[in-house]
Amino acid sequence: MFWGEYSHQLDEKGRLIIPVRFRSHLTAGAVLTRGLDRNLVVYPQSAWVSLCDTLNQMPITHPTGRALRRLLFSGAVELALDRQGRVSIPAYLRDYAALNDEVLIAGMETFLELWEPASWRATLNDVTLALAETDYLHNLGIE
Repeated sequence: MFWGEYSHQLDEKGRLIIPVRFRSHLTAGAVLTRGLDRNLVVYPQSAWVSLCDTLNQMPITHPTGRALRRLLFSGAVELALDRQGRVSIPAYLRDYAALNDEVLIAGMETFLELWEPASWRATLNDVTLALAETDYLHNLGIE
């Protein structure tokens, strides 16, 4: 569903063009919120509902459950594509992810991540190093 990396510019009103190949997956509705890594995440409506169901099953007495609710729910905003395939990103979310001009859009199969490009490159570098130093992939049967 959502694969690949794309680079687009924010316009002066904080709007971002969504790549054409992703738009049809977002027309039934989508939610934009904070990500776990100082990035933003776009969930199609069905993925958002599934995530909400999971979060709502976590007890509010558990610190991790409260933290995830605060991070994801307080930042959430419904997205609507305009005729040019753009979405508006509120200033508080742009600030959170340090999005100023260029935005890296990364497909994550069931959702999209929006990154400040230098942060994306650093994250990819960290991922590569972490994967090289673990037996986790081997244990999964991925060689």
